[in-house]
Formats: sequence, structure tokens, C-alpha cells
Amino acid sequence: MSGTSRDADRISSAQQTLDILHEMSQLLNTQLDKETLTTCVRMIESGVNPEALAAVIQELRRENGRLQVQENAR
Repeated sequence: MSGTSRDADRISSAQQTLDILHEMSQLLNTQLDKETLTTCVRMIESGVNPEALAAVIQELRRENGRLQVQENAR
């Protein structure tokens, strides 16, 4: 198998994995789009603690909700 063929297989496998993760994400109603999910996976692969990442995402969502309430009150 040539290097190009292996690279194509690896890319295809990674895309299938991302598709499965995105389907699971949708079933769990995480509200993460594929781009955000990809970023999260890359961060975790780079050593970021998954629980800490989840906590940050939750806090950002809470803060976003507070900001939207403040804007709507104006």
C-alpha cells in the first residue's frame, strides 16, 4: 500500500469517526456542531482534560445565556 493510499485511508477513517461522534453528539443534544466537536477532539488529543473542557463549555454557555438575557432586557 502506498503512502498516499494509507493517508487517504487514514483521512477516511478519521472522517467516519468524526461523523459517528457528531451523530452521538446530536443524540445527546450537546448542541456542538462538527467544527466545534472537531476542535474539542483535537484539544483532548493534545492533552486537555475532557472534564475541564466540558466545564469550560458549560460555563461559556451559561455566560452566553446571561448576556442574551441582559441584551433582551434593554
